[in-house]
Amino acid sequence: MREATRGTQGSRRAQNRSRQGRLWPAHVLLALGAVVTVFPLAWEVLTSFKTFGESVRVPPTILPAHWDWSNYGKVFDAIPLGRQFVNTAVMAVLRTAAQLLLCSMAAYAFARIRFPGRGAIFLGFLAVLMVPGQLFLLPQYQIMQDLGWLDSMQALVVPGMFSAFGTFLLRQFFMGLPEELEEAARLDGANPFTVFWRIALPLARPGLLALGVLTFLWSWNDLMWPLIVNTDPAKMPLSAGLASLQGAHLTEYPVLMAGSLLATLPVIVVFVAMQRQFIQGIAFSGMKG
Repeated sequence: MREATRGTQGSRRAQNRSRQGRLWPAHVLLALGAVVTVFPLAWEVLTSFKTFGESVRVPPTILPAHWDWSNYGKVFDAIPLGRQFVNTAVMAVLRTAAQLLLCSMAAYAFARIRFPGRGAIFLGFLAVLMVPGQLFLLPQYQIMQDLGWLDSMQALVVPGMFSAFGTFLLRQFFMGLPEELEEAARLDGANPFTVFWRIALPLARPGLLALGVLTFLWSWNDLMWPLIVNTDPAKMPLSAGLASLQGAHLTEYPVLMAGSLLATLPVIVVFVAMQRQFIQGIAFSGMKG
């Protein structure tokens, strides 16, 4: 009996070694991918502590000769960083909240409610995903101008309150939920809105968290639209404010990297805190088409 057990254990060890031998190329490839992904962030951190001369030296230097912390103070002198941070946070939170509400309602309607033209309207939503976002800049700018919303928080928030991608993502998630729970609620006399709000929406929590993280990251990093509609530095978000640090003839790269790092830290914290829910939401959204 012991000899049979030892033979089985030896066979398993041999299989594990063989499997590990086949997987080492994948491990090497993943390690290289991780290095390539992390390198820009590491270079940003190191450059933020360099002098201007070190940042433009050829060949480039990896570590700063003298760690210059004054670059972070220069960011606050160059732009109203605190005000722009508040603008960015308000814009990202309002966009995220609006998309979670509006996209979830539209997605539930497409997934569960039968109405004339549902398929054609949903195809129209999918068609929007295939159109480059830059094509919408001019008509959206004209709408903001006609409404008198240029250089305002409304111009930053309202166009980002709706998302065809968010509707598609949550529709896939709602289609994967068991229909028996909704049918039981209807038998108890619940109307469609009650079924959505009290049954479907709580079950869609992973999908909502995934969309929330994606929307928050996209809103925090949005650059082109804020540059177009807001020209007042006090009303700009961080992305547009940092872009103003790039001069036409000279750019203080250490100051720019210091400002970029300060703007990136909140996004990193949000993603690290919610990465498990984000991955689960993306995985579950594709379970049923």
